[in-house]
Amino acid sequence: MSMDEIKIYDTTLRDGTQGEGISFSVADKLLVAERLDQFGVDYIEGGFPGSNPRDIAFFAEARGLRMKHAKLAAFGFTRRAGARAEDDPQMRTLLDSQMPVLTIFGKTWLLHVNEVLRTTPEENLAMIEDSVRYLTAQGREVIYDAEHFFDGYLDNPDYALRTLEAAARGGAANLSLCETNGGKLVSQVAAITADVVRRYGAQRVGVHCHNDSGLGVAVSLAGVEAGATLVQGTMNGYGERVGNANLVTILPNLALKMGRKMRCSGNLTQLRDLSLFFDELANLRPNPKAPFVGQSAFAHKGGLHANAAQKVARSYEHIDPALVGNRTRVLVSDMAGRSSLALKAREFGVDLDEKSPELKGLIEELKEREFRGYEYEAADASFKLLVARKLGRSREFFEVEGYRVIVERHGTEIWSEATVRVKVNGESIHTVAEDKGPIGALDKALRLGLEKTYPQLRAMTLRDFKVRIIEGNEGTGSMTRVLVESGDGHSIWGTVGVSDNIIDASWEALREAVEYRLSTAPAS
Repeated sequence: MSMDEIKIYDTTLRDGTQGEGISFSVADKLLVAERLDQFGVDYIEGGFPGSNPRDIAFFAEARGLRMKHAKLAAFGFTRRAGARAEDDPQMRTLLDSQMPVLTIFGKTWLLHVNEVLRTTPEENLAMIEDSVRYLTAQGREVIYDAEHFFDGYLDNPDYALRTLEAAARGGAANLSLCETNGGKLVSQVAAITADVVRRYGAQRVGVHCHNDSGLGVAVSLAGVEAGATLVQGTMNGYGERVGNANLVTILPNLALKMGRKMRCSGNLTQLRDLSLFFDELANLRPNPKAPFVGQSAFAHKGGLHANAAQKVARSYEHIDPALVGNRTRVLVSDMAGRSSLALKAREFGVDLDEKSPELKGLIEELKEREFRGYEYEAADASFKLLVARKLGRSREFFEVEGYRVIVERHGTEIWSEATVRVKVNGESIHTVAEDKGPIGALDKALRLGLEKTYPQLRAMTLRDFKVRIIEGNEGTGSMTRVLVESGDGHSIWGTVGVSDNIIDASWEALREAVEYRLSTAPAS
């Protein structure tokens, strides 16, 4: 393997799950393993076999997985001080996992040897060499994680390097240098990694970094530039404290900026979908500001920027968004000019001449509505409906005659009832629905009244609901903005409503969510 070829080691299922709020079921972990294998990751670390019932069950099930590309790895630590590797229960547990790759970590920092393990430096070296040698003798590929290596090197470079020598003598296939505390600078990681590469060769050196200083990606890439040919990390940067090095950011940088070859390079167009898959599985909101894959990664708000990007995309976009499965977005606001609005309308399939009176009128209305508190950056569906109404291209699917909401409390129970009256094709329809909250009740009642005529609404769900007080100087009478996110299993769209009454603002956003669904989807 040349220095241009980089192996990717994913530790989301082990290190990633140590992050606050991150938890995967056994079924989730099996699904993750298969998805990462399909994407082209080289190593997938599954966890500590024997450490908890979930990991025990995972490794039992994982033996039946048929990996196309990736190798599954079990994680553990060196033998105990004063014991023989072959007699150590943890060594046996690693072997019993039946994984083809075993990754073990050992101490490289004398602080940990003396104060944590409370053993001698020589015994620690023996623990590393004996453990690696015993596992490799059983026919397993062993990756050695040199824990706190950069701290250990700066404290006592001779001893830190001796720990690597011990692992190498034992037969470790890779020596992964761990920046465990996440506090080192790019220059430090680059210089230390380069020293190790000179001693052991690029093919045998990897890096495993954390993000405590916000440099997890940067120091990982610095390690590669210094010669490391294996990179460890987690999807979306999940991990303990502030997280591990983020593979979703590392991968496109390696392939598109540094020209390095990876098995997964040909699948980078799936990167955004992969990132969203992990957030969905972890029940986390995707980070809109995530580099490369975030919703805002290629979003343009200023009119000059949008105009320039339209003429020469690379003038304001560092890569073609499609390379990572993303797309260019034009945001509309009171900062928007003719170019921005024309581009935004084009996203929806509407061609507008930048000099047309319709566009001028749209700009004036947009700025007036944003002055009143409307915001369309997260409400593309509402903006599309606004454009259609302004151009006389909208269709009236139903007419709202009125609504009412009642909230009742009986002891500890709170319940809401909503009554909605709509007219469809000249027929008045009166529906009533209940839910725990008034917005849920309104949503149910509205769609209940329309589903007979428009059965495509049955697949629609309310996904998210956000409330913002625009100006608080009026107390309870302040203007309120409500953003609603809806979906149908295939697409997601956002709508906005504004009023000095939170229920009415919510109703406007709900009504537009339904109108958008009807305007874009054929009857089913």
